[in-house]
Amino acid sequence: MWIYLLRRLLAGVIVMLVLSFGVFILVALSGNPLAALKATPGVSRATIAAAAAQLHLNEPLADRYWNWLDGLLHGNFGSSYTGQPVGSQIAQRLLVTVKLVVPAVILSVLIGVVVGVISAVRQYKPVDHVSTGLAYLFYSTPVFVLGLLLKDFLAVDVNRAVGHTVLFTVGQSTPGITGTWNVLANEVQHAALPVITLTLVTYATWSRFQRAAMLDVLNADYIRLARAKGLSPRRVLFVHALRNALIPVITVVAIDFAALIGGALVTEIVFSWNGMGQYLFNGLTGAESPDVYAVSGWLMVAGTAVVMFNILADLLYGVLDPRIRNA
Repeated sequence: MWIYLLRRLLAGVIVMLVLSFGVFILVALSGNPLAALKATPGVSRATIAAAAAQLHLNEPLADRYWNWLDGLLHGNFGSSYTGQPVGSQIAQRLLVTVKLVVPAVILSVLIGVVVGVISAVRQYKPVDHVSTGLAYLFYSTPVFVLGLLLKDFLAVDVNRAVGHTVLFTVGQSTPGITGTWNVLANEVQHAALPVITLTLVTYATWSRFQRAAMLDVLNADYIRLARAKGLSPRRVLFVHALRNALIPVITVVAIDFAALIGGALVTEIVFSWNGMGQYLFNGLTGAESPDVYAVSGWLMVAGTAVVMFNILADLLYGVLDPRIRNA
């Protein structure tokens, strides 16, 4: 088991290095980061040369990548084209995204598993048709459309019914709020709509995976044997069926969770959250050129999240399935 996990970790690191090198080269070749500075009237050649030296633009691309990678191994992500340290910027944006993604993922897992299990047990019954229709509806609705609908209808109606603002439609918090409980309540009010948006879109996918996995397990021979031996339906469902049906769902959750940590771009733009997705968007759509150090730093953080959550999924496989644990 541990040798298998070590191999997965090593493979993940190799993939991240190869991918980071490719993205670094492509982004570096996509434009001139000094174009805006050169177009500014009155800027001397000495200033332009100093900026080029600071960004290592006079060095070969391979050397620039190696210097960046060497700094990364020492905890230095380099500086963006604006002169700000990439590491501190990513740390701030990552915290914002985590506040949004973690509650959305927890709610999505709970709702997705419950809805998927009920749909499988009540296959082709009215509750199954309703849950399937809602899942397809939320899954097929673009995120920005769902977010705007929640803004225009849910938030407006709730705020009007209460008489004051309960659900905020933009921003991460209200400036000037003091007191621990007041600050916490204010952040929850700002996070409610984007969390609901992510939850509705994400649970719709996971519930379908859970339903399909549960149906496969319920039709397995060992489930028929458990029923024939006289085990209670509750024990058959939760101890034997659900435990095995969770294994494929864990893979989907781990991958999607890592992707959401990397950046829930559309949701953050709709609700004006300055998280990892917004950071990547800004890095790719600079004034004159993509910010190679910002994009590469984002890539390493997102890639690390993918590798770590996949390893966590492998550990959970061993917890759920003794055959994997004892292999």
